Amino acid sequence: MKLPKSTLLLFILGVTTSSFAQNKILFNATKAEMCSNADWIIDADVHNIYFSGSTHLPYASGSGGQSNPQRIPTPPQSGITSTTPETYWDGGISAIAVDCAKQGYSVETLPFNGAITYGSSTNVQDLSNYKVFVVDEPNILFTTAEKTAIMNFIANGGGLMMVSDHTISDRNNDGFDSPMVWNDLLTNNSVQNNPFGISYDLADFSGSSTSFAALTTISPYYSILHGTFGNPTQVQWANGTSMTLSTTANSSVKGIVFKSGSSTTGTTNVLAAAATFQSGKVFAFGDSSPFDDGTGDPGDTLYNGYFTDANGNHQKLIMNAMIWLMTPSLDNKENVFDKSNFTIAPNPIQDKQIHFTFSLEEAQTTTVFLYDTLGRLVKEQRLNNLNTGVNYQNLDVSDLQTGLYICKLSTANSNKSLQVIIK
Repeated sequence: MKLPKSTLLLFILGVTTSSFAQNKILFNATKAEMCSNADWIIDADVHNIYFSGSTHLPYASGSGGQSNPQRIPTPPQSGITSTTPETYWDGGISAIAVDCAKQGYSVETLPFNGAITYGSSTNVQDLSNYKVFVVDEPNILFTTAEKTAIMNFIANGGGLMMVSDHTISDRNNDGFDSPMVWNDLLTNNSVQNNPFGISYDLADFSGSSTSFAALTTISPYYSILHGTFGNPTQVQWANGTSMTLSTTANSSVKGIVFKSGSSTTGTTNVLAAAATFQSGKVFAFGDSSPFDDGTGDPGDTLYNGYFTDANGNHQKLIMNAMIWLMTPSLDNKENVFDKSNFTIAPNPIQDKQIHFTFSLEEAQTTTVFLYDTLGRLVKEQRLNNLNTGVNYQNLDVSDLQTGLYICKLSTANSNKSLQVIIK
């Protein structure tokens, strides 16, 4: 049976394809993300929600109130081109969704009355149908079942973008703000205590920072700071919080951005962090303002942090992180070409040529394949005049855009894959 190229790539990388057959992102709207001056949604055609503690219901009259986002944003995503403005959709984080659509990802909203499940055949928006789940400033606690669903989603290869805000930011007055909601998920779930090694501080501060982790210290999260959208160099907090990390709880967790003047290799005063958990990934952010694009519910006080603050660096950081979450992780168990010593250097490449080295125990047919993050085959080259032992080869990529790719070296019965960044 001939597999689609996107499916083939997932097999190459050792990712289960049954759970993540499509490049889909789900934005959550079940936890009062629309309450008060918040409008953390990608699109809403009507604004008729009111909040009573942890309950949010549409007005009987059908008018007034907060945004009531629908599952599928309108106009249709198919109309988006490289020049489409973020006002194509109407939501406080519509700019992120439009940027995702421009990358070829499909975006949806989980409406206020939707269900957070994993593995449910009766829920058309079950998390197993998506690669990334975005939750921006939740103001209602997750239920026990929802926590289990989210944890299993990540453990089985999903990506979670978790965004908090400052302490005492309880927008719906139910007694819980976003740092408390996230910490409750992380410390009070049925799967594992502190699974990501991340804890949100109960803090409230503003300011700018250029204290980014050194690229050499954040492997395998390199592409978050050196990715498709460029190299972010600044963030600006407008009443946000920080995080404390525990490498004892999760050895993979790393700080990506730190408060100004802080150590850039420590575990405190962290503004943005990344971690892996089993087969999945997590990107955590301490402020919702950088996600706000300044549009949305006309009844709210609107604020443009995505494009304006930090000299446009928020877009770079957030979208690089989104692409990292969407990119399947390499699984060494599937790289059965163990004796190949397959390396790419320099990486990121500097001269539009991928220079790679590998070893062969005997001269045989060998091919190099290059895939983009959507699983599409963009380059294929059979390698000639190979020798037993070490071989040095180049692959011209001068016709490709900058970004993250997967380079696969293959013989008749074995293969190995590496990530490569084209600058």
